[in-house]
Amino acid sequence: MDGGFEPQVSIDDDRSHQKVNSLTEMVSGNFGCAHYRRRCKIRAPCCDQIFDCRHCHNEAKNSLEVNPLDRHDVPRHDVKRIICSLCNKEQDVQQLCIQCGVCMGNYFCSKCKFFDDDVSKKQYHCDECGICRTGGGENFFHCNKCGCCYSNALKDSHNCVEKAMHHNCPVCFEFLFDTREDIAVLRCGHTIHLECVKEMQRHFQYSCPVCSKSFRDMSRVWEKLDEEVAGTPMPLKYLNKMVWILCNDCGEMSEVNFHILGHKCPKCKSFNTRKTRGGPASCSSRITAMTR
Repeated sequence: MDGGFEPQVSIDDDRSHQKVNSLTEMVSGNFGCAHYRRRCKIRAPCCDQIFDCRHCHNEAKNSLEVNPLDRHDVPRHDVKRIICSLCNKEQDVQQLCIQCGVCMGNYFCSKCKFFDDDVSKKQYHCDECGICRTGGGENFFHCNKCGCCYSNALKDSHNCVEKAMHHNCPVCFEFLFDTREDIAVLRCGHTIHLECVKEMQRHFQYSCPVCSKSFRDMSRVWEKLDEEVAGTPMPLKYLNKMVWILCNDCGEMSEVNFHILGHKCPKCKSFNTRKTRGGPASCSSRITAMTR
C-alpha cells in the first residue's frame, strides 16, 4: 500500500526505544483537531501561519470574515515544515520528531505531508489521484477516464464520466475530489455526496441533478402512473392533441398524446420526460406524489 512506511529512528539502546514507544502511547488521542488525531501542526507555505491541519487552514482562510481577495486553500503538497505538538520543535516533514522522538502520526504519507493516528480508516496513497484516500487500497481501483478511485464493485459496471469527481457536489457545492465525506456514483456516472442523495430521496427526488436521469429503479412508479393515465381520460378537445417530448432516461425524442398527468416515452416506457413542444404539461409533481 502506498503512502505509509515503518518508522525508523536512530536510538542507542532498547531502553530508549521503549521510552519513545511509551511516550507515543501516553499522548495518543490528546492532540490533533476536529479533523485528525495527530501530534504535529503544519506551517502553511502560502501564508506562513501555523495550523493543526490543512482543513483547519482552509476553514479559517475561507470564512466570511476574510476578505474575498485573500481567501485561499493551502497547497498540501507544498508543505515543507511541521511543528511537534509535544516539544514545539519546528522541523522538516517527517514521521518522528527529531527532538523528542515522538511518532507524529501512525499513518504518514511523505507525498501528501499527511499524518493521522486513526489507521482504522485504512488510508492509502493513490499515485494517479495524487492524494491519500481511505478504505484500503485493495478495495478500490483507479479509473483513468473518471480520474478517481472507485470501489472494486463498480469496476465492470459503472458508466465512465470524464473527471467525474473533479467538480462540486451538485447539491451542497463542496468540491468532491478531496472531500472527507462518502461519495455515491449514480447510474449515469455522475457523482454526489451519499448524504446529499439521501436528502434528495427524503424529498422524493429520484433524478440526477446534473443530467436528470433516474438514479433508482422507477418501474413500479411508472406502472402506477400508467394505471392513473388510463383511468383519467382527457376532455374531448385535448383527446387528439400531440406534444413532442424528450426522455431524460434514454434521450429519445418522440411525439406522444398530450396528458395532464405525464408523458410516457414509447422507447423505454419512462415517465421521466420533458415537453419540448406543444401544450403545458409536467408529470414531476405527480411522480413525487406517487412515491410518497
